[in-house]
Amino acid sequence: MHLPWCVHKCPYCDFNSHEYSGDLPEAQYIDALIIDLEQAIDSAQGRSLTSIFIGGGTPSLFSAHAIDRLLSAIAATPLRNPEAEVTLEANPGTLEAGRFRDYRQAGVNRLSIGVQSFDDDLLQRLGRIHSSRQAIAAIESAQDAGFERINIDVMYGLPGQTAQQGESDIQQALALEPGHLSYYQLTLEPNTLFHHQPPALPTDELIGDIESNARSQLGQAGYQQYEVSAFSHPRQASLHNLNYWQFGDYIGIGAGAHAKLTFPERDEIQRYSRIRQPQAYLQASSTTVSDSNLVPDQDRLFEFMLNALRLRDGFSIELLSERTGLPTAEVASQLQSRLSQGLLAQSAPHHYRPTALGWRYLNDLQSSFLPNDPGLTAG
Repeated sequence: MHLPWCVHKCPYCDFNSHEYSGDLPEAQYIDALIIDLEQAIDSAQGRSLTSIFIGGGTPSLFSAHAIDRLLSAIAATPLRNPEAEVTLEANPGTLEAGRFRDYRQAGVNRLSIGVQSFDDDLLQRLGRIHSSRQAIAAIESAQDAGFERINIDVMYGLPGQTAQQGESDIQQALALEPGHLSYYQLTLEPNTLFHHQPPALPTDELIGDIESNARSQLGQAGYQQYEVSAFSHPRQASLHNLNYWQFGDYIGIGAGAHAKLTFPERDEIQRYSRIRQPQAYLQASSTTVSDSNLVPDQDRLFEFMLNALRLRDGFSIELLSERTGLPTAEVASQLQSRLSQGLLAQSAPHHYRPTALGWRYLNDLQSSFLPNDPGLTAG
């Protein structure tokens, strides 16, 4: 579920987020989400929910009453699952933090807090509007509110970042003891201010040192790196993230939301997206779907690998066949080729995972499964 408004558009952000002025159209937007949900039920074909993810933008700008309305609407549908993971994205700040207890009462059971850094100078360079003190206070408020599942986002490779600043960020994150940490490198995405006006970034060598040191410290603290940019304590991995990386199905509601649904009986994988601009989305008279297409048969293997190879534990051949509809014999030779190159390993007879070398050259490994790609050359 996408709630697209934020207070300030960060210069590195390429998400469908929009600065707002004045009052949010909170009630009107929740009404639109509920209508979207009702229209999506039929396509779900009796599935139940594993997770609900309320992202943005800054969803924590919405009141707990609005979130309660939304979750109550889901609970009234055949999709309901009382055991579902329900994540809300939140940004540090006293207004949002004060609502955490109310969000929990509304049914949110996991918070994802966008910290990015605990260094005030780096936060300013990133265009963030919160301070390190506010970030720490927000996490502590979430813990005090009774949240047992908390993720914090931390970035590295930031403009002008030093090794010491990278070290301090990880040390502070560990001191707060979140169950889950998303740790990812700043990238200069197209259509962002940073892409058009690139800041001075650390060297590749320094970025590698910062990442390697953080990975080591997280491992020593008991965190498992279960995905390229995700670390968690046992039983704290994000179910929502895992569904993405395992090429699972998902419904998308809200302005600019995307969805993927599999229809085995028709041997089809469908993707659709909704109207991107919030005002146009709210004014839509019938459907909010703006685009719909089928994943071509020749792209299915690549799309699966684009996701599954991000997981440390990899995938089973049975899952690959189930999620893509491809016969196992059709992909066996390609898997064997990557095994011989040392990019994949078998942890069980029918289970494959990327090796350390495969993860190091992950982009190349993923792209080697593109249609008509000759694959990687061993050596």
